[in-house]
Amino acid sequence: MMGTYKRYAAWALAGALLLATSAAMAGHVPDTLEQRIKACTSCHGEQGQGGSNGFNPRLAGKPALYLYHQLLNFREGRRHYPMMRHMAEGLPKAYLREIAEYFAAQHPVWPAVEPSLLPSALLEKGRDIVEHGDPSRGVPACAACHGKRLTGVEPAMPPLIGLPRDYLRNQLGAWRNGTRRAAAPDCMATVAARLTPQQITAVAGWLSSQPRPDDAQPAPARTAPLPLDCGGVGAGDEAPPVASQVKPMTHGEYLARIGDCVSCHTTAGGKPLAGGRAIPTPFGAIYTPNITPDKATGIGSWSRDDFWRAMHEGVNVLGDDLYPAFPFPSFTRITRKDVDAIFDWLTSTVEPVHRANQPNELSFPYSMRSLMSVWRALYFDEGVYKPDPDKSDEWNRGAYLVKGLGHCSACHTPRNWLGATRGDELLSGAPIPQQHWYAPDLGTAEGNGLANWSKRDIVDFLRAGRSSKGIAYGPMAEVVHESLQYLTEADAQAIATYLLDRPSTATPRFHDKFLPPPVRRRRAAHLDHLVVQGHAIYVEHCAACHGKDGKGQLDVYPAL
Repeated sequence: MMGTYKRYAAWALAGALLLATSAAMAGHVPDTLEQRIKACTSCHGEQGQGGSNGFNPRLAGKPALYLYHQLLNFREGRRHYPMMRHMAEGLPKAYLREIAEYFAAQHPVWPAVEPSLLPSALLEKGRDIVEHGDPSRGVPACAACHGKRLTGVEPAMPPLIGLPRDYLRNQLGAWRNGTRRAAAPDCMATVAARLTPQQITAVAGWLSSQPRPDDAQPAPARTAPLPLDCGGVGAGDEAPPVASQVKPMTHGEYLARIGDCVSCHTTAGGKPLAGGRAIPTPFGAIYTPNITPDKATGIGSWSRDDFWRAMHEGVNVLGDDLYPAFPFPSFTRITRKDVDAIFDWLTSTVEPVHRANQPNELSFPYSMRSLMSVWRALYFDEGVYKPDPDKSDEWNRGAYLVKGLGHCSACHTPRNWLGATRGDELLSGAPIPQQHWYAPDLGTAEGNGLANWSKRDIVDFLRAGRSSKGIAYGPMAEVVHESLQYLTEADAQAIATYLLDRPSTATPRFHDKFLPPPVRRRRAAHLDHLVVQGHAIYVEHCAACHGKDGKGQLDVYPAL
C-alpha cells in the first residue's frame, strides 16, 4: 500500500513540485503527509487559509467529510476545474480522507473582512435571505443548514463566512448552470436555481462582508431534519452526476441574457432592467434607460417596430439617434425574429418599474445629439448578419452571437478618437474606456490571446468563468455572472468554433518608421527599461508556476 501511495503522490503532485524541484526528482518524493499536501498548499496556503485572488477558498477548519466529498466530486467529474481534476484524478479514497482530515484540523488566523461596495439596501436583502430565506421562491434560510453562526455544521456542512464575494457568486452560478454538482439529491443546485441573480449578488456581498468569530468552529451535528434533502450530507462515496435543475428560460429571456441586458440596464441594488447605470466614456457619462414595461418611464408604450428600430437602426421611439454606448452597431446584426422575442419577454414577463431616465452628462460638443448623424454616416454599417455559405451552421451560429447579440467587439476591439470600433482590427484587444481594464486579443495566432486554447477551454471559460487557460476577472467576471453562464452548451461550442476559425489580426497598430529618429530612440529606451523591469517582476512572482519562459506547466498553470 505504501508503494501505491508513493506512485500516486509522485503523479498527482508533479504540477506543484515543479515549483521547487526538477522532473528528475519526481521518482524520489518522500512519502509524507507534508509532501502530499504541497499540491494543495501551493494555491490554498500552508495551512489552507486560502489564496488572495478570490478563487482559491479557505480549506482550514471545514468539516473533514465536506472536504472529502469535494475531492471526490472533483475526481468523479461532478465539479469542473481542470487543476483540481488533475490533482485528484485516480487518487484512492484513503489518500483523499487523509488530506481532508489534515485541513479540517488547521485553524490559521482569519484574513481581514473585505469591505462591500454594495448599497446598504442590497446588503440588507442578502442578510434577510441568509437568516430567513425567501418563502415565496421556496428558498430556505442559509443558516438553517449551515448553522446559526454560519460556521458550518458537522459532519459535512461547510461554513459560509470567510469566503470571498467572487468565489461565492462563482459557485452559486456553477450550480445554476450545472458545472458544479454534488451527490443526489443536490440540494444546492435546487437552491441556486430558485435564487435570482440579484439575490445571489446580495447574499454573496453580505456573507463576504461579515466578521469572523474567534471560535469559528463547525457546530455539532444536528438532530432536526434539514429543510431540503441533501445528498452530500452523510451520503455514500459514489453518486451519479445529476442534471442541472435550473428552470428553463423562454427564448426571449435567453436572448436577453446572452445580450447582457441586465448588466447594463440595472444599477447596483436597483430593480432589474430599470436603468440608471452610468456607462463611463471619454466624452462623459451615459445613463442607461429604463427598459421595463412601465408605460410612463419604460418601454411599455413601445411597439415591436419601435423596439426593432432601436436595436436595428439605433434610433429611439422619439426619432433621436442613440449613442453607440448602446451597442446598436452590433445589435443591428440580430434577426427580426430574435429582436421580437426579446421585446415580447421584456413587455410580458418583466416587472414594470416606474423610474424616470437620468439625463446624460456629456461634455460639449458631444452633448449635441444631432452630431450623431455624421458619426453614423462614417461608422455605422446597418444590416442583419448574413451567414457565410462556405462555413458550417455551427460556425455561422458562433459568428452571429459574437458579432451581434454578444457584442464582443464593444470591448475587445480598439476604438478611434470618436469612439468607433476599428473594423480592420476586429477583436484584436483594447483598453475598456475609462475602466482601467484591458480586453485581450481574441486571435489564435502565436502570441495572441487565444493561442493554444482548445475548444473545451473556451467553452469552460464562457460558461463558468474559468478554464485550464485562465480565470475571468473584472468586467469579464460580471459578463460571465450576468450573461455568459446562461449559454447553452451548443451555443458556447458554436462561439468557440467561430473564434478558433476566424482570421487572426496580428497586424501591429503603430509603425515606428513614421516617427522622427529622436522619438524612436526615446521610445526604444523606454521599452527596454520596461522589459528589464517586467522580467524582474515576472521572475519573482510568476515564473514559479508558469515557468521561466511563460509556457506554463502541464494543463495546470496556463501559458502566458
